[in-house]
Amino acid sequence: MTHEGFAVVTTALEQAAALDFWTGPVSPIQIKGGITNANFMVEDAGHKYFVRIGDDIPVHGVMRFNELAASRAAASCGLSPAVRHSAPGTLIFDFIDAHTFAAEDVRQRPNLTRILDLVRRCHREMPKHVRGPALIFWVFQVLRDYGHSLKDGKSRHLDALPRLMGIAGELERMVGAVEIVYGHNDLLPSNFLDDGKRLWLIDWDYAGFNSPLFDLANLCSNNEVPAADEVWLLEAYFEKRADDDLLLRYHAMKCASLLRETLWSMISEIHSTLDFDYAAYTAENLARFERAYDELTHR
Repeated sequence: MTHEGFAVVTTALEQAAALDFWTGPVSPIQIKGGITNANFMVEDAGHKYFVRIGDDIPVHGVMRFNELAASRAAASCGLSPAVRHSAPGTLIFDFIDAHTFAAEDVRQRPNLTRILDLVRRCHREMPKHVRGPALIFWVFQVLRDYGHSLKDGKSRHLDALPRLMGIAGELERMVGAVEIVYGHNDLLPSNFLDDGKRLWLIDWDYAGFNSPLFDLANLCSNNEVPAADEVWLLEAYFEKRADDDLLLRYHAMKCASLLRETLWSMISEIHSTLDFDYAAYTAENLARFERAYDELTHR
């Protein structure tokens, strides 16, 4: 762990322990794995809580007021655990004793069926419960802004930017006009929890109105879902045959999802203080993007 990363975690731990929500002294236990937040489990008065510590991250479009509103709406829809307390830079939820999914869990067809139900409910039910101003997550605007931020930060990837941003514009034209739903927009495997009875969908950092194609593409790109199951997901979600037009638009959005994850990591190489190997994450996602884009252009 770097010295800088250690300092951040120590500060977050102290912040978690000092919250006035607790009935007495507590000893937060760090939960590893967060790549935009510091996460802890805290026991207090016989109850377990999950604590997320993290400020706004403007360079990623992460605004904690939006995360709080989405988390409360998701709890109202039965998608996520209840929010028990909020403070600047802090959210406290009920702790769920559960298995955190890995990509191989997501790829199992029975689990994809369960996940599809969560995604549908997110898209259709969340707008009825979100209070206050709401963000929109348009991946192509995210990519454009990342491009500017990488230039400002003198990223080591500057030479690759013109080509990647040109591809982003091409993908946006392929996607075309879209339906708008309320999306989660960050369907990494670790955002699904299985408590043995049901699935939970957590972590609403990037929540906002979006095309349903993005969540479907993001789910499949993040978890390397097989091609046959991608078609099954599309047809089950839209309740119609996946024709050539839908498949083209979907695969363009899938490339955009992979490009967004790549540029997200490039940005994090510059700005994040968390102890995570962003350079390796960039390389992994760039390779996956290039494969997907090559497949798209040879369809």
